Amino acid sequence: MDPEKLLKKHPGLVHSELRKVDSHVQREDGEWYLNTVMLEGELTPFKYRRRKKYKNLAGARVNLTYYPATETVAGMEIEIMKVVRIRRS
Repeated sequence: MDPEKLLKKHPGLVHSELRKVDSHVQREDGEWYLNTVMLEGELTPFKYRRRKKYKNLAGARVNLTYYPATETVAGMEIEIMKVVRIRRS
């Protein structure tokens, strides 16, 4: 789906282009793989899930569509970004 259509349909979404990936980690979570991406200049992790393992994105430029969310870890709320769409640039 086109990012502009997603942004019109869901006003809380944010779209970023040509962002450089500093690190990319994949962990098994049941039948899914939980992917965590850290972007250059950002302190907040960007998370998404996939059914299959994905190629390593470290050092790549990506286009992302995401929304801010919070996650509770050890009783503390941590800000994260939930990725709706990620594509290599």
